[in-house]
Amino acid sequence: MFQYITTKILYGFTTLFGVITVVFFLFNVLPGDPARMLMGQREDSEQLEVIRKKYGFNESVTTQYLYYLNDLSPLSFHSKNDTNYTSLLSGKYNATLLFSVFNYEIAIKYPYLRESFQKNGKQVSNVIRETLPNTIVLAVFAIVLAIILGIILGVFSAIFKNKLIDKLIAVISTLGMSLPSFFSAILVAWLFGFVLHEYTGLEMTGSLYKVDDFGEGVYIQWKNLLLPAVVLGIRPLAVVTQLMRNSLLETLNQDYIRTARAKGLSTYKVIKKHALKNSLNPVVTAISGWFASMLTGAVFIEYIFNWNGLGKEIVNALDTLDLPVIMGSVLIISSIFIVINIIVDVIYVWLDPRVKLN
Repeated sequence: MFQYITTKILYGFTTLFGVITVVFFLFNVLPGDPARMLMGQREDSEQLEVIRKKYGFNESVTTQYLYYLNDLSPLSFHSKNDTNYTSLLSGKYNATLLFSVFNYEIAIKYPYLRESFQKNGKQVSNVIRETLPNTIVLAVFAIVLAIILGIILGVFSAIFKNKLIDKLIAVISTLGMSLPSFFSAILVAWLFGFVLHEYTGLEMTGSLYKVDDFGEGVYIQWKNLLLPAVVLGIRPLAVVTQLMRNSLLETLNQDYIRTARAKGLSTYKVIKKHALKNSLNPVVTAISGWFASMLTGAVFIEYIFNWNGLGKEIVNALDTLDLPVIMGSVLIISSIFIVINIIVDVIYVWLDPRVKLN
């Protein structure tokens, strides 16, 4: 098992390196001068030159790429020259010096995602730290809702195969997969946050945290989580339901299930003790992909519901060409996606001992 996990982690780092390379070169071929984006309306030729030298924008693309890898790497190299872009004395690194070699210092640090072009030099890591938890809360609540309801509906659909309840669940699942997320978000926000507001008490827009009207503090507004989580969970709910139904029907036709029934076990006990666990493999696999995609799929939903998460931040960054925020957000989401897939692979092996540890 240890070797299996180690191999998966190595594959994950290889994938992440590929993502870093693609993201860097993709955004560095876009038109526009990063130094001018940083300066905004305060630009002049001397200041622009200082900014280009400070951030390495005056170097070749290859050199900038190496600087970028050095920023992201926990183990990095820094020049002792305090005017150099990679100097520890520049103040942007929270680094711990390990040792010095010639004119360079070897240090260990947290990955540095650079500074936002549009937020007065605010570090991208701080931007993500403030917004990512809200997105994770939204995604976790949505996927938990989808898992619980999806498994229950899938079990009922399998038990009552080809009956009215099975056909009704199939129609709901088809609608859930067919409706685009942004349309569902607008429809749900209008219906439950505006038309039925008097009965639901829900708002069309709102984030997890709300500032007190008298400025006395910030408090959590849990009801604002309900509508965006429901919309975000609609499509995975439909997928989990159909996967659970089909997998359970296939499992119920196995010989060991017939043996269990021949022993006099009720349908409830057969499903609970024998069929349910062995039917979860495709569901677990689907959940991993859906949870990771929720972090990106939440972009439109967060923007429509004005949910202050990473998705909304990405939209704002795209609108203002805040490249460091876009690149940092993509890398964080990719890292989360890789970690989730490694965890799911391990869970998959635990659920099905027949899977070989290759």
